[in-house]
Amino acid sequence: MTATATTTPQTTKPAAATLLTPHLVCRDVAGAIEFYKRAFGAEEMRVVRTPDGGVMHAALTVGGAMLFLADECPEFGSRSPQGLGGTPVTLHLHVPDCDAVFDRAVRAGCTVKMPLENMFWGDRYGVLQDPYGHAWSIATNVRHVSQEEMEKGAAACGEQMKQELERRKAAAR
Repeated sequence: MTATATTTPQTTKPAAATLLTPHLVCRDVAGAIEFYKRAFGAEEMRVVRTPDGGVMHAALTVGGAMLFLADECPEFGSRSPQGLGGTPVTLHLHVPDCDAVFDRAVRAGCTVKMPLENMFWGDRYGVLQDPYGHAWSIATNVRHVSQEEMEKGAAACGEQMKQELERRKAAAR
């Protein structure tokens, strides 16, 4: 099996630090690449294609952070969120202007799971789901929060969550 690669010229340097790079499995990686370009301003570093046109490996950057992609291949245990019925993982983008990034991603086709809101920990924060089943949280720090404020906010949030769970249980009866 012969694969082909397209690449953007760049210099290769040894890693100066440990990096953690998400490696996403998607149905239709070629479509996902184009989507991530529109939604998050992703830039292609390299795409390695299989002879049948699938994508064996793709490397993108989003705001300087690297992201790997591969086509779903259930025969080898590689399943996308769509194949699994969801994802327990959220990719987090901390950006200078979360409103602009969030709006751009929604216009590109993301679904809002949690609207942007100023949170007790000091970030403006919201959650999206892309058309490939991956969850993305988007945030911008809007204020410094002391440890005391953080603890009070966390306690209040915990109480709100407890009340919401009780409401849902009552509604299910």
